[in-house]
Amino acid sequence: MKIILSRKGFDSGYGGQPSPILPDGTLLSMPIPYSNEIIKYTDLYHHGESYYKILKDLKPNSKIQHNHNCHLDPDLRFLATKRQQKWKPIFGQAEAAQTHLQNQKVSIGDIFLFFGWFRQTQIVNGKYSYKYGSPDLHLIYGYMQIGEIYVYGCPFPDYASHHPHTGGVLKDLQSNCIYVATDRLSFDETLPGADSLTFKNNLILTKRGMSRSKWDLPDFFKNVDMSYHTKDSFKQDYFQSAAKGQEFVISADNNVIEWTKELLTKNRNE
Repeated sequence: MKIILSRKGFDSGYGGQPSPILPDGTLLSMPIPYSNEIIKYTDLYHHGESYYKILKDLKPNSKIQHNHNCHLDPDLRFLATKRQQKWKPIFGQAEAAQTHLQNQKVSIGDIFLFFGWFRQTQIVNGKYSYKYGSPDLHLIYGYMQIGEIYVYGCPFPDYASHHPHTGGVLKDLQSNCIYVATDRLSFDETLPGADSLTFKNNLILTKRGMSRSKWDLPDFFKNVDMSYHTKDSFKQDYFQSAAKGQEFVISADNNVIEWTKELLTKNRNE
């Protein structure tokens, strides 16, 4: 089994602000702006409030406007927007990033762990704000175990019609690919094959007191290969995550697999 750490959501270049850790523990990953899409930030909701309202509360001078479109990928939350009856969680990838996944032989049964840039928030006078002094963090906010893979030339299933990689300019790229979640996790059939997670401290990758790209990984990660990284990525006090690359593919041993299982079974979104 391979475990893939996949960097998604707002960053300093796309979006320009952290995704929020909401007061109830929801990890609300903000999809990046993308003009060639149908879905707008005003079309996405969490408990009756639009993503647009939440992100503008947090950063009133954000360049994102109410008519701006976004790239909802990975698509993990059924209740995030209006849906057709048939829906499955899907993650799409293309071009160099997809070539990397192919070269790493990512396949059915492997697990994506989605991580991104987050910060704690609070509600003051009915508006969201970042908590003063709260750190910028890389943390794991969701997962997907691969159940099906559709590459260029394979007809996409009807239930995938909602996803941005099955339409528009992306569907015609020869490198385009979608990964569809399993119905249930192979190692715990009480859990869905893909889901968002609720904030807990063990989802934080960033080492306490350091910048968000400096991680605190268990020592057993020194014994496995992670793409875009080498043994030199482990410094004296932290693991330096790579600035480049969307997906870091880990050839997981039993320790990494058990670490992943514990994250997913103890931290799913209730």
